[in-house]
Amino acid sequence: MASSNTSPALAYVVVYVNDVAKSVAFYSKAFGYPVRRLDESHRWAELESGQTTIAFTPVHQHETDEVTGEVHTWHFRRERDPVEVCFAYEDVDAAYYNAVKHGAVGVREPEEKEWGQKVGYVRDIDGIVVRLGSFVSQPQKPRIS
Repeated sequence: MASSNTSPALAYVVVYVNDVAKSVAFYSKAFGYPVRRLDESHRWAELESGQTTIAFTPVHQHETDEVTGEVHTWHFRRERDPVEVCFAYEDVDAAYYNAVKHGAVGVREPEEKEWGQKVGYVRDIDGIVVRLGSFVSQPQKPRIS
């Protein structure tokens, strides 16, 4: 078992975008997260989202491009990133339609999945796929009489 000082905690999910200020405003309106921070340079922004911070930064930054390489961006409409942003809502339908109302592009309207979750998909203003879903419901155990 890991000691408490080496136990990991997911601190940030960083979304690489074309325009930080525009994207953080979009996410705030479309998905309902309050803006925690937008720095004066518009090169970093954060949303208030509980224990894990959703952060935004430009796609290309010389500080990180030189160290870890450039961010892969999709070139065709059918491509998507190997990581998905997923937000959980009690009312997935309302969340989906609110996102579309504020500029998200609908990919698939919410539907019930066989694994016990309601899920819909949109693309944000940078083309990133965002999953809107409920929490997965626990399977019902058969009652034994």
